Amino acid sequence: MDDASATDDTVLDFDPDALREKYQRERDKRVRAEGNSQYVEVEGRFRHFVDDHYVAPGFTREPLTDEVDLVIIGGGFGGLLMGARAREAGIQNIRVIEAGGDFGGTWYWNRYPGAQCDIESYCYLPLVEELGYVPKEKYSYAPEIYEHSRRIANHYNLYDNACFQTNVTELRWDEAAARWIVSTDRNDAMRARFVVMATGPLNRPKLPAIPGIEEFEGHTFHTSRWDYDYTGGNHAGGLTKLADKRVAIIGTGATAIQSVPHVGASAKHLYVFQRTPSSVDLRGNKPTDPDWAASLTPGWQRARRENFNNMVIGLPVEQDLVNDGWTDIFRMLSRAAKARRGQAMTKREAALMIKIADFQKMNGIRKRVDETVTDPEAAEALKPWYRQFCKRPTFNDDYLPTFNRPNVKLIDTSESKGVERITSNALVANGVEYEVDCIIFATGFEVGTAWTRRAGYDLIGVGGKTLSDYWSDGMKTYHGFSTHGFPNCFILGQSQNGGSVNLTSVLDDQAQHVSYIIKQVMDRGLRYSQPTKEAETEWVAEINRLSVVAFRFLSSCTPGSYNNEGHFGEPGSGGLGAGAYAPGINAFNALMAKWREAGDLEGLELG
Repeated sequence: MDDASATDDTVLDFDPDALREKYQRERDKRVRAEGNSQYVEVEGRFRHFVDDHYVAPGFTREPLTDEVDLVIIGGGFGGLLMGARAREAGIQNIRVIEAGGDFGGTWYWNRYPGAQCDIESYCYLPLVEELGYVPKEKYSYAPEIYEHSRRIANHYNLYDNACFQTNVTELRWDEAAARWIVSTDRNDAMRARFVVMATGPLNRPKLPAIPGIEEFEGHTFHTSRWDYDYTGGNHAGGLTKLADKRVAIIGTGATAIQSVPHVGASAKHLYVFQRTPSSVDLRGNKPTDPDWAASLTPGWQRARRENFNNMVIGLPVEQDLVNDGWTDIFRMLSRAAKARRGQAMTKREAALMIKIADFQKMNGIRKRVDETVTDPEAAEALKPWYRQFCKRPTFNDDYLPTFNRPNVKLIDTSESKGVERITSNALVANGVEYEVDCIIFATGFEVGTAWTRRAGYDLIGVGGKTLSDYWSDGMKTYHGFSTHGFPNCFILGQSQNGGSVNLTSVLDDQAQHVSYIIKQVMDRGLRYSQPTKEAETEWVAEINRLSVVAFRFLSSCTPGSYNNEGHFGEPGSGGLGAGAYAPGINAFNALMAKWREAGDLEGLELG
């Protein structure tokens, strides 16, 4: 059965088979043999790209050798939620260790012009109901999100005992004392009964390994360390110091979609170097309706999050509460299903219907490019030829019109798979040299590299075994939270557990689950807990068994962070799409709730 014959009641104005072949051709010409090796590690001569511009230089403090019940590594939303839920569970002796100068994580570092959440703020901003706060707009901007991070930290007293401007360098298990020794770049050797690693999936900026990158003599910075001293202006734009500058932006992911309009509005000339275009849909942001806010009843945020989580994986809901670009494709599916007048569908028919709805959605995205961008060549290059969720979709009303400015030029590098080289004053692409004064790297963060490399430290567990060795052939966890041989140590994030495009929803339930385990160990007078080897093995097998459909989908996608740059499935490979519990976050949370209700801590070895 071909794609066209799967929709008997629908007359299609396109050829699905031809479109699928187009997707494959566009994917193949962008896949690079070196995978994640196409990026250089931000160390040594590149170290300045991750310097903290938001703190005064010269900070020092005395090393710490004290002991706490719980160390949380990371002060972003994962660490904040872990601290908040641990407090609520009755765990009080807590220390958060954070590399930055304050709480906020992503929203501490990413202060580039236009930065904004792409999940609606009523779902994305955590703990708004607990703190009695309603976001100002449907999609909050970075300053509001950063302030909300600080609001959470103050409300739950997480500034008490916190260590900022501190990087963990090693975690080592002391078997005799049943404690973790936490070493840092401040010469700390603090001890912790429990450790939770909440460093997040997008914490380590990456740079492309373009030949000559170190030879450029002009100004450079990464978007996660935006240099307003050089550009002028602030988050709202007004980058007046670029008025006489020729600027290059490398990358066209979510960050570039938001910042390019501001640079284009101010720079003398802007070159945008693109390998793969993003899917850019309408944003349609609007202020929060005060009458709607006043009508909210207890439990409204959880209900809204769960509704959204079901919508974006195609599960039926009575009402789409969020009603935006994320859920649009599934509203289309719902209408198509109703048009069948109650006729049952086979799994194959359902899958083909999803594919057709996806094709129709992306045809609409590409049509919007033609309707917006006046230069036919630029418009063609800006069209995304892949399934909607192969890459994180973006939503912006100003990005595409920016390419109608006479001072802005799109440089499509898909044929050469990226910028060819950098000289002392220029970038070379497609054999053409573009002289510039400044290069802005909008190249994102490491995802598919080894977990310990992204974390910046290794763990030495029972018997001196390191986590990097134990995971050398792939991640191994129980429920995604803990690993055999590394007692009283937990991970928050997308690691063999329920995933969602709304990461704060994932982190909140994870923090509650881990808090429950820690409190149980403490209340029962136990020294430690860790997964049994058998439970860990069974869970990894279950994750792999359920991942077949996701594996097929991601393997056919254009290269990016979701599929390990097109090398998804290779030994030890990762990616934001790797290792998720396929039935979805709501199903995973229900499974964990049932596990907690049983009360026997099944699958854990208790010391």
